[in-house]
Amino acid sequence: MDEQNYPQSGLVQAFVLDGQGGARSIGYEQLQGLQLADHESLWLHWDRGHPQTSAWLRENSDLSEFACDLLLEENTRPRLLNLAQQQLLLFLRGVNLNPGAEPEDMVSVRIHAEPHRVISLRLRPLRATEELIAQFQRGEGPCDAAQLVLELAYQLTARVEGLLDELAEQLDSEEEQLDSDERYVPDHDLILHLRRRAAGLRRFLAPQRELFAQLARSGFGDGDQWNELNNRLMRYLEELEMVRERVGLVLESEERRMSDKMNRTMYLLGIITGLFLPMSFLTGLLGINVGGIPGSESEHGFLLTCALIGALVVFQVWLFRRLRWL
Repeated sequence: MDEQNYPQSGLVQAFVLDGQGGARSIGYEQLQGLQLADHESLWLHWDRGHPQTSAWLRENSDLSEFACDLLLEENTRPRLLNLAQQQLLLFLRGVNLNPGAEPEDMVSVRIHAEPHRVISLRLRPLRATEELIAQFQRGEGPCDAAQLVLELAYQLTARVEGLLDELAEQLDSEEEQLDSDERYVPDHDLILHLRRRAAGLRRFLAPQRELFAQLARSGFGDGDQWNELNNRLMRYLEELEMVRERVGLVLESEERRMSDKMNRTMYLLGIITGLFLPMSFLTGLLGINVGGIPGSESEHGFLLTCALIGALVVFQVWLFRRLRWL
């Protein structure tokens, strides 16, 4: 089920988790006076750009002014803040899979988590929340608030793998063509675009890895699972660094090939110049318009001159081969 919009309230989704992997959806009007059982948890997912969201957070959420200000900030990076009374603020980033968007233009989700309540805010739709809703429908979703936050972080992180595979496939194609065809010229715009994408992803994912490590130590949820998520993100960061290195190698290989080609061309030009320079000197000398030029009166003078030039060429070829220039 896709996200449903509630234009009057700014509430995108609201679920009461039953503690067994299922959840029931509720509307905005049911939030007032809602009572949860001991085994239940509440997940409220809001549109951060809706004006009613800010009003509800400040007036009805029971959150501090400090927490509300942070949740409604315009620009923020991945971060974790531990608040009083087993509350935490968590800001995560994920790959942007919305139509027409660049994947490295990361989407942000802000989360306020308590033992029995999770409040999340997004500006653009998230595929991760759609997957969570599908899990609830199958009865396989998170059982409590801590598992909900963990699963949301997992879904945001897992989508990086598909983008990494795409980057690697594009690089593989360029490397294969570069190795198989000496005349192939890599698409420099594509190569540089891949490097920019890898750098943009790494910029936001690197601090998120440290954030997962802090959550593993915080006691919020299953520390082993947070550690596993941290290790997975570390592997993604290593692959992103490998993508950047491979881009550098492709560009370096192309530069080396162009340099070798230029050197070979200049070498051949030098050999040709070396062959013709003595002949040019000889013909120029014999072409001086003064008296006493040898063979000027002989009817075989031209043939003798050609034979002399031919002998000179043969001698030069022998000399260049002996010197291993050819």
